[in-house]
Amino acid sequence: MAYWLMKSEPDSWSWDQQVKKGAKGELWTGVRNHTAKLNLMKMKNGDHAFFYHSNVGKEIVGVVEIIREHHPDPTAKAGDPWVVVDVKALQPMPQPVTLEAIKKEPKLKDMALIRQSRLSVQPVTAEEWRLVCKMGGLKA
Repeated sequence: MAYWLMKSEPDSWSWDQQVKKGAKGELWTGVRNHTAKLNLMKMKNGDHAFFYHSNVGKEIVGVVEIIREHHPDPTAKAGDPWVVVDVKALQPMPQPVTLEAIKKEPKLKDMALIRQSRLSVQPVTAEEWRLVCKMGGLKA
């Protein structure tokens, strides 16, 4: 299993909205960055991702599962190469993990969230995953 972090502005698509979609999940639309698109294309069914509220909150608020691998983004212009994956909510973070807390943890200094702060879909190492889960009160 691979691990990821997916950013969403909560006033556009929030954790609560994701949870309401239930087991059928929702398309992760609107990615318009080539590197983020390539990350979407690497995702496999069953991979897990942190759901990160960007701009407002700046914190990891939950965990989602990839339930359908990449396919064309229906919100893109015809012929554009953008893709989506389908995700479903798995569980909330008992204690949201803030960007500030991640920056203060020396073991996370190389995390993509810090090094590539603007990237909306990014890989997370297994070690980073376990540590962030622990920080948020989840068993990894």
